[in-house]
Amino acid sequence: MSDLHLGLAGVGRIGVMHAQNIVATPGIGRLTVADIDAVRAEEVATGLGADAVTDIAALLESGIDGLVVATGTAQHPELIRAGVEAGIPVFSEKPVAPDVALSLPVLEFIAERDGVVRIGHQRRLDAGHLEAKRAYAAGELGWLHAIRAVTCDMTPPPVSFLATSGGLFRDCSVHDFDVIRWLTGREIVEVYARGSNNGDPEIGKVGDVDTALAVCTLDDGTLAVVTASRYNGAGHDVRLELQGSAGSVQVGMDARTALRSTEPGVTFPEGSPHTTFAERFADAYRAEMAAFADLIRGVDGELCRPEDAVAASRVADAAQESLATGVPVRVS
Repeated sequence: MSDLHLGLAGVGRIGVMHAQNIVATPGIGRLTVADIDAVRAEEVATGLGADAVTDIAALLESGIDGLVVATGTAQHPELIRAGVEAGIPVFSEKPVAPDVALSLPVLEFIAERDGVVRIGHQRRLDAGHLEAKRAYAAGELGWLHAIRAVTCDMTPPPVSFLATSGGLFRDCSVHDFDVIRWLTGREIVEVYARGSNNGDPEIGKVGDVDTALAVCTLDDGTLAVVTASRYNGAGHDVRLELQGSAGSVQVGMDARTALRSTEPGVTFPEGSPHTTFAERFADAYRAEMAAFADLIRGVDGELCRPEDAVAASRVADAAQESLATGVPVRVS
């Protein structure tokens, strides 16, 4: 196949990042973008040497080989269906739909038409997570007795975003739930969650928490602790620790880790911490677009399948329910 022509729907913060990565990916020769804000779409396209069209219909009729969806969550189902109906591979940011109930008809639609769809859980393309998965699969860790996952923002997003995000577990920890399933090959069957609000009281007023913890039980009895916060002043912190009977590893422990040791003479980490998720996972986001290009050419890789994204969302739903009720919740 000659150089690919990709279409991008949505040029907000995530969309612009994807657009930049697309034009920098070898083997992708052309990009066409569309957004409800036609002026912004034209500005982004001009800055990247890409093309802009006025709507999704025009985007799908422009001869694209694949569609990248980076719009708001509410538009994901419609655009995924449109791409599948057009007979082209689709890459969509997570989640598939605003909730699991709305996701199920989309999964059916994809299956009935043999659609090729992948969902943006970028940690599956992160070098550290890939090495942890390899080490576990190779038996280097033995059996796991504990998993600890951390996702902490340096500063919270606007309260207006949190009001529609679905909650901290659905917005942030869903990535941890996905990588735990992906890395271990096990299902999370029960979640017990707690949360707190010690920051901006407006976060609580829109029904969210700024810090949360979930104790997850996997189907083989392994325990995993997933924590998240909007107020990690030390920096953006994403880590995954696997403790096994034969060895232990930690993803995210590098010179830019957002913590410091209190032990005498220890200077690690030496670098400045990451401040945003886009910075922390810049390489993984670039790898996503390269993997999507490979998928269009028929080479499958580690990109998240829609049914796996929905499975992670089920866990997030259970965590939100447990947070609200104060009791452990079985994952449906």
